[in-house]
Amino acid sequence: MARLELNALTKRYGDFHAARDVSLDVPEGEFLVLLGPSGCGKTTTLRMIAGFVEPTAGSISIGGNDVTRLPPWKRNTGLVFQNYALFPHMTVAENVAFGLEMRKMSKAETAEKVRGALDLVQLGHLADRYPRQMSGGQQQRVALARALVFRPDVLLLDEPLSNLDAKLRHEVRIEIRALQQRLGITAVMVTHDQEEALTMSDRLVVMSEGQVRQVGTQRELYETPASRFVAGFVGRSSFLEGELRDGRLVTSGGLAIEVSKPIHGPVTAALRPERIAVSAEPPAEGTNVFPGTVELVSYMGGLIDLHVRLSPSDLVVAQVSNQGGTLPAMGDRVFASLGTPAVFPASDPHARGH
Repeated sequence: MARLELNALTKRYGDFHAARDVSLDVPEGEFLVLLGPSGCGKTTTLRMIAGFVEPTAGSISIGGNDVTRLPPWKRNTGLVFQNYALFPHMTVAENVAFGLEMRKMSKAETAEKVRGALDLVQLGHLADRYPRQMSGGQQQRVALARALVFRPDVLLLDEPLSNLDAKLRHEVRIEIRALQQRLGITAVMVTHDQEEALTMSDRLVVMSEGQVRQVGTQRELYETPASRFVAGFVGRSSFLEGELRDGRLVTSGGLAIEVSKPIHGPVTAALRPERIAVSAEPPAEGTNVFPGTVELVSYMGGLIDLHVRLSPSDLVVAQVSNQGGTLPAMGDRVFASLGTPAVFPASDPHARGH
């Protein structure tokens, strides 16, 4: 394992910046996740770290050594591709051994390291099978073993779970995280799946339009997002637009909402669904309580989403626990307690689509 440092890393194609001034410091043993929508620059950044994309500007350091201009095979990074990239004509053991053979390692040492890597991912008993004879989850583990077999300084994962079904994705992400922690290896993963990012990372990097928008722990980004874009991409939020007047956000629908901090000009309030309380009667006490009508009920097993219309232009989504009792139904009149929401300038240029 090793420390990874990116300094003002930039990749430009003509006038288009795929990545712009990306600076990150990843300590030894940390699991860092790059999160963002398609085209935000996260995969370009990962591939620059791996050596498959040459930066236009900036530098990359691994373990204190500048590797910016080194070819991939001289960086000691292991990369797990989205589509696994296994050789179909090679057995599992041959796939895992491929990188070692390219490094001119002896057959005896190669065999020993391959056995160790396959044991790490619990596939030692399938060494002689071919990729076509394996499930998607097993192929993913082979790709992981191939990336780990030479004990890289940094493990890079490019959307490694996107081809798996939901149940298997949940299982494998737990396995990857446990393995990374056991080995103490520095890891950087790219994903657009916020649940993966929240459950696997030590820290998150939220990106859009080639730039880093916020870096922090899951709790920091969820509790104190720096912008509407981050609030919309890390977790879920309902957004209410309006103007601040006398310390309150006044929406176009006529709601007057007390907010956490004053901001001049048009603003947006972000409300987390689990922080919105819904009741049949107005509560005895509470902040920002408004009557509304339930427009939609989404059943998700242990949780229920209630879409509550507060005005013709103001809609919030509340998430309540399914305790097995009577729940509001479509058309019911209810009271929504909003708490004191965070607010951001309404002109966030990176909030499109969120």
